[in-house]
Amino acid sequence: MSAPASRALRRCVCAARPAMGVRPAVGRAQQRIQRRWQSDAAAPANPKIATIVDQISQLTLLETADLVSTLKTRLNIPDMPVGGFAAAGPGPAAAAPVEEEEAAPAAAEKTLFNLKLEKFDAGSKPKVIKEIKSMLGLSLVDSKKFVESAPKMMKEGVPKEEAEKIVETLKALGATAVME
Repeated sequence: MSAPASRALRRCVCAARPAMGVRPAVGRAQQRIQRRWQSDAAAPANPKIATIVDQISQLTLLETADLVSTLKTRLNIPDMPVGGFAAAGPGPAAAAPVEEEEAAPAAAEKTLFNLKLEKFDAGSKPKVIKEIKSMLGLSLVDSKKFVESAPKMMKEGVPKEEAEKIVETLKALGATAVME
């Protein structure tokens, strides 16, 4: 038997021992830690909460996802991007009404756009895949999957001039891209 195979066999045997009821020797410090984790101090004091926790722990993954979405809609909880509050910086201070009126015209002229690949001609698919690959820096397989999953967001926060140039390039290749 080769060395890697024998190591793998030893690992399997070691992993199976605790499951078979063989208990390794445990020191006093480890016993205290185990007792602390097994204590009922971590259990909720409210029996109503304990029954809810028990019921939730018996749900499948799909049922749990449904529960989360139902709770979000019922409690009006907005979807948070990955990172939650840690990624968001401190909010701006309350602005005066005069500043809001000045900000309104600035919001009217949009400078940053999101580019979305809407559709493409079947005959020009290889050209579009090649352009997406070079534009987004994806591998050939990833860019093929990206193009085939159209409509899909390509880039976000692109300046107007660059966005118009990208839209024209894709239009020349036989694809339809939209600035949002």
